[in-house]
Amino acid sequence: MSRKEPAATDGGEAQIVLAQFQSADGDKTGPPLSLAADITAEQLSILINKFLENEETHPYSFYVGEKEVVRSIQTDILEGDGRSAEETLVIEYRPQAFFKVRAVTRCSSSLTGHTEAVLSVSFSPDGTQLASGSGDTTVRIWDLDTETPRFTCSGHRNWVLSIAWSPDGKVLASGSMDNTVRLWDPQTGKPIGGALAGHRKWITALAWEPAHIGTSASRLASSSKDGTVRVWDVVRGRCLFTLAGHTAAVTCVKWGGDGRIYTGSQDKSIKIWNTDGSLHRTLTGHAHWVNTLAFSTDHVLRTGAYDHTGKEPADRDEAQKMALKRYNESKGKRPERLVSGSDDFTMFLWDPLNSTKPIARLTGHQKVVNHVSYSPDGRLIASASFDNSVKLWDGLTGKFIASLRGHVAAVYQVCWSADSRMLLSASKDSTLKIWDLRTKKMKLELPGHADEVFTVDWSPGGDRVVSGGKDRVLKIWKH
Repeated sequence: MSRKEPAATDGGEAQIVLAQFQSADGDKTGPPLSLAADITAEQLSILINKFLENEETHPYSFYVGEKEVVRSIQTDILEGDGRSAEETLVIEYRPQAFFKVRAVTRCSSSLTGHTEAVLSVSFSPDGTQLASGSGDTTVRIWDLDTETPRFTCSGHRNWVLSIAWSPDGKVLASGSMDNTVRLWDPQTGKPIGGALAGHRKWITALAWEPAHIGTSASRLASSSKDGTVRVWDVVRGRCLFTLAGHTAAVTCVKWGGDGRIYTGSQDKSIKIWNTDGSLHRTLTGHAHWVNTLAFSTDHVLRTGAYDHTGKEPADRDEAQKMALKRYNESKGKRPERLVSGSDDFTMFLWDPLNSTKPIARLTGHQKVVNHVSYSPDGRLIASASFDNSVKLWDGLTGKFIASLRGHVAAVYQVCWSADSRMLLSASKDSTLKIWDLRTKKMKLELPGHADEVFTVDWSPGGDRVVSGGKDRVLKIWKH
């Protein structure tokens, strides 16, 4: 530490504090230390990298209790948080992403072609492909190198409400108001087989089986307004089984990292299903429709074998191994957590496999909670509401952190940058906003859409954002 010895304060010697480093999983690291109180976050970083004997310097953030050390222990903890210098401070270090995503600042393309509102946009797991679904009954696939239209996939007879990429990016699924699911080959834009029919009402959501589970069949779950979820074998194009048990529309379906299927419904409940189609358990507590579900591991479930570099696995086995490694690293020692958002203005945080009781009830929104999303590192939850605000919550405890205010109409969707340092929100007010998670303030406003922005996605590599909405235009944003 010789080069960076903290300077003495004006009163002579710097105040000394006793400190103990601790990992996010609660393991003590190194001996208790006597540190000068004016030690900075950079100096703490040098220390912890020494203790952990990291070959290259890893970036960390440091917390004492709920409070982050941004400037120094003296400023943030002793003065800012009113902690006593007499007590031993437990300093929790949290690893941060090695790579940094730059905020997108400009619209690089406005892609026209859809003749009705754009209802969903999605980058493929490796970030190299882009698709959109629209009220004009088509799915479109766009060329990201030239930012031009590539294929128009026609076949649905009504609005395309949702789209979902398979974990290997080789199949695109779409769910429609015409009660069917269709599969497309993104390399040709041609349909794969016929429509997957069986639902009696429209399709509300789609979820692929995660890449790391490694069953040979590719399986896809579709939820419907008819109160059921169907699980499809996409290779043979047939329904394997139907999950029936909800007494009202199923609004969302998720395929968890544990292999089970999770559904949220307008019957106010969340159900967890085993992959043989039997019911595992039901989570109750919401007083109105469940609109949205998110897992703490959503980012790795979505990207599978692909990290931010987009390196291609050699074959299916290697892809499964890479996906499993990434999933286990993301999950850590803790169980996968689930958050649900509802029309009752609240959210619940669950440890769904270990308890039917929620970890916490998250209250504060004044209107319907439309969308919830976990940060890629699993530490934060963001919620979008019709009360014009985005709120941030602690991903482990559910504790409220901050309200992000700036939108002047309902917020429809939020999505995270791959490094968890920024959040993007899309609103009825026709703007996108980028929020800085360190300052909890708006970093940038991205105007440009002529009407409500329904859907937004940030590419897994962080280099592009895509947005779509009522003005029928897809906008691509870059740094």
